[in-house]
Order: sequence, then structure tokens, then C-alpha cells
Amino acid sequence: MKIFLTSKADKQLKKLPPKMYEVILEKIELLGTNPFPTGSKKLIDREGWRIRIGDYRILYTVEYKKGELTVLSIAHRKEAYRF
Repeated sequence: MKIFLTSKADKQLKKLPPKMYEVILEKIELLGTNPFPTGSKKLIDREGWRIRIGDYRILYTVEYKKGELTVLSIAHRKEAYRF
């Protein structure tokens, strides 16, 4: 499955502390093989899914027909669900 990052998610990823950057990048790569890992939850107020990595959240959508996973946002849990 192809993985895409929105420009917002790319900027958020680059602003992370170096240690969290590595951990989150690894988790994003794993989403390509298993888009719904244990602990992933469907978002209620909008389209997509989320996974937790410590205090951070990765929000993403999956399009099986196209074989694409799009990372919408990578943010601290305080700010992750604000639109």
C-alpha cells in the first residue's frame, strides 16, 4: 500500500523531537502493511482512523480501491483532534 503525507502532516512530522520522529516514522511505515493495527480506532466526528504513540496521535485515511493510505495529521493529543 502506498503511503502519502499531507503537507500539514509533513510539517508536523519535521517539528517532532528527534526520538519521537524516528518512532512515528517507523509506525507510519508499518501502516503500509497493516493499516488497522491493534489499538487503531475509527474517528467519530470525521472520516478516518487514528493510532496512538505515547502522547501523539496519527490520523489517517485508507482507500483500499486505490491502495493508498494518507496521513492527515501527526500531533500531540491536546491538538490532534482540532480542525
